[in-house]
Amino acid sequence: MRRSGSAADPLRRVLPMLEVRWSRVARAVALGTLALGFSVGLAAAAAWLVARASQMPPVLQLSVAVVAVRAFGTGRGVLRYLERLASHDVALRGMAALRANLYDALARGPVTRVIALRRGDLLARVGADVDAVGDVVVRALIPAGVAACVGLGSVILVGAFLPAAGATLLGCLLLTGVLAPWLASRAAASVERRGSAARAEVTGRALELLEDGQQLRVAGRLDDRLSGLRAADARLTRSTDDGARISGTSAAIDAGAQALAVLCSLLLGLPAVAAGTLTPVELAVVVLTPLAVFEATSTLPAAAVQLRRSREAARRLVALLPDDHPAPDRPAHAPAAGPTDHLLELDGVDAGWTDRTVVAGVDLTLRPGSVVALAGPSGVGKTTLLLTAAGLLPARAGTVGVGDGGALFVAEDGHLFGTTVLENLRVARPDVTADDARGALAAVGLDGWLAALPEDLDAMLGPDGADVSGGERRRLLIARALLAPARVLLVDEPAEHLDAATADALVATLAEHARGTGRAVVVASHRLTPLAVADEVLLLGPGTRPDRPAHVVARGTHPELLRDDAAYAWAAAQERTAAPPVAG
Repeated sequence: MRRSGSAADPLRRVLPMLEVRWSRVARAVALGTLALGFSVGLAAAAAWLVARASQMPPVLQLSVAVVAVRAFGTGRGVLRYLERLASHDVALRGMAALRANLYDALARGPVTRVIALRRGDLLARVGADVDAVGDVVVRALIPAGVAACVGLGSVILVGAFLPAAGATLLGCLLLTGVLAPWLASRAAASVERRGSAARAEVTGRALELLEDGQQLRVAGRLDDRLSGLRAADARLTRSTDDGARISGTSAAIDAGAQALAVLCSLLLGLPAVAAGTLTPVELAVVVLTPLAVFEATSTLPAAAVQLRRSREAARRLVALLPDDHPAPDRPAHAPAAGPTDHLLELDGVDAGWTDRTVVAGVDLTLRPGSVVALAGPSGVGKTTLLLTAAGLLPARAGTVGVGDGGALFVAEDGHLFGTTVLENLRVARPDVTADDARGALAAVGLDGWLAALPEDLDAMLGPDGADVSGGERRRLLIARALLAPARVLLVDEPAEHLDAATADALVATLAEHARGTGRAVVVASHRLTPLAVADEVLLLGPGTRPDRPAHVVARGTHPELLRDDAAYAWAAAQERTAAPPVAG
């Protein structure tokens, strides 16, 4: 099937996400055209003034030209400043809109596009790549528009004095305005691709060393990571050097075309002066004006390279987006079918990734106050099923229906921001008050921890929660989830990093919260003892063959599974006799 133009060109797909107002672009092009037009006018007026002054006319005959030179010189700087303001306003607004739309698409779409990326690579895409796409307006489209307007006007100006010189100027402008950018774009194709990949790799490796340097040193892999960073930096340097050679070649073509235009104007103008069809003063204008005209086209090779760079950045951004990412006002899930009191329904759902199904044939209905647990060995697919129920992964088969209020996935390793405790909790809901925050922290057993902080809720957490233990982090994430407006909480491993008593109390708190607020809770847990509070436990087990997906091997209440499933009862017994983990 033939792809549409927007599908074939990633830049055309991403460009609408900039939300560019083309009236602002037109204003920037107009101001840029006036600024460069004043430069050309300054060159022409100055040439006329010098040539005419050499003939020693009365001073009054030069007064208009003197005023024009001053006006063009002053106006050029003022208009250039206004053009910079207008063009950068377009670019910065576009980058902000693109970044917001990208975050919205990532939040609403499946995680399959980003889950395999290193954090540094993702950071490079939402940072440098967004900036590169935003630069396409200010560094490619606007310069091209300005060059076209100024070039055409200059050809008309020179052609009015000497048509042959105007035609020659047009040819030279096409040489530097079309041929040079085309060559630069062709040469930059592989350079920009290699440079984009190298920048992402440098960012990723540097971030890994900054965040995990001590662990890498203990594991004996620090030197290997440093070598990888140096190699990536060397590739980036080589790419930069190749880009500099392209710029140098383009500058040489521009200088050659400019010299050719001046020389041709002189060679064509001298016979015209001799024939009396062109005055000596007009010859000065014809010969010297092209020196300023080529300022318009000198930026076009860089604009072509920027267009290539922006297209490559757009390709990396498109790789993050779903094939048809939803519009901002489109719901993340379809409404749940059936009775209106169903908060979440899974009907024959197969959960998995793009290349394989992990869990197959899951049916589940959640009503207000429901508490359901997913149990099973590590790697069986509990997290994958929760991601699918939350809409972060598309179901590979079956349907997922969600009622009013939506579903929230509470990740085991969710992010904590480098800001205050209160602001971290307000990620769930911006209007969370101090009393709301204290209540949620008390519910998860962090009231004593909060009381020990000198600045209370205003205490700062380190980047990604570096200042809290694993258990404190886990409970902070759950406290944040309790404050969220979602009607369904899908909690992955709430007992992780906690001692047995604290873990069991936390699961009980989630169950009590669900029944007290009319919400529904699904917990995925490798620990079985606290699942006694669940209305139903779904026990996941591996397929009958290695190539078969996991499935629900048993379901029922915790006491029923202890009675009817020998493997479940054995695992629970082993858990009771095992030494409890250290509290966090």
